Amino acid sequence: MKIIENKKSYHDYFIEDKFEAGIVLQGWEVKSIRDKRVNIKEGYIIIKNGEVYIIGMHISPLNTVSNHVNPDVYRTRKLLLNNNEIKKLIGKVEQRGYTLIPLNLHFKNNRIKIDIALGKGKKLYDKRNDSKEKEYKKEQERYLKDNKLQKH
Repeated sequence: MKIIENKKSYHDYFIEDKFEAGIVLQGWEVKSIRDKRVNIKEGYIIIKNGEVYIIGMHISPLNTVSNHVNPDVYRTRKLLLNNNEIKKLIGKVEQRGYTLIPLNLHFKNNRIKIDIALGKGKKLYDKRNDSKEKEYKKEQERYLKDNKLQKH
């Protein structure tokens, strides 16, 4: 079940490869994510010392958080990936100029997972071409739908 999706990522990047990772979270963060008080649009992923981290993911605390907890909404969170996946990511990011992008947060077996992707940035003309293709497909669907209705 999807919690939140980063729709902007598909608009700004060509998505090459996807990975699913776990996230190291605190208790109040899990409760806030279950309440959908999270934003990953501003987040980005870095690799440091052979470990993968997400920076800029905003998790708003609930009003019921205890007084002894000082929530840091933009804290750097570690992502849990397999060693082979991390090595593959390091190679692609350092050598070929790929970027790591958070795609969505979702539940899997009562655990919160994040889909991350290797992507290359789109130029402005690529974005324009995508929007033209989208419009063309919509127009085609409308035309086909109208023709089917007229035949009946």
